[in-house]
Amino acid sequence: MGSHTRIIIGFAIISEDGMLADAQGWLPDSLKIEADQRFFQQGLDGVDVVVHGRNSHERQPNSHLRRRLIVTRKVPALERDVAEQKAWLWNPAGASLEEALSALGIRDARLGVLGGTEVFAMFLGHYDHFHLSRAHGVRLPGGRPIFPQVPAQSPEQILASHGMERGPLVFADKELEIVTWRAPKSECGARIFVT
Repeated sequence: MGSHTRIIIGFAIISEDGMLADAQGWLPDSLKIEADQRFFQQGLDGVDVVVHGRNSHERQPNSHLRRRLIVTRKVPALERDVAEQKAWLWNPAGASLEEALSALGIRDARLGVLGGTEVFAMFLGHYDHFHLSRAHGVRLPGGRPIFPQVPAQSPEQILASHGMERGPLVFADKELEIVTWRAPKSECGARIFVT
């Protein structure tokens, strides 16, 4: 067992009612906001690995350059993704995060978590930062929530209940608000996970 420094950062854009996607699981055009896309792209350029479910993908110009873990139950543990050279399919029930990162050739890493619902929930209590973008005037009844507890609880209540504190307002205009939520830090500024 050793200790490794990991920084885990969540990135999500949601509707006013806390949804990531419509009822069919698609990101509607109403959540594709240019200012958020720029912020998202810049944020992902600063991570070592993106982590997302099978239906989530950032579809950005640099997407093919990024190492990624695709969370799925379709594999027993870990398998190289034949469709994407820098990606591995990862079933957390069959392989630890340490094993998944090792398959990518990484020990210490900045992870960017992109969703969906179950993937965001899996890292609750482990995020160092969570960039929560909320689109004004957009509601997605019956849509896919950011966390399983939505709509009974707001995304902000859920983040706070897992020890996160509302940080700075990063961006705001008539379409969008981006807030960075932060977890309390160890003295070195990042959490240490023992594996």
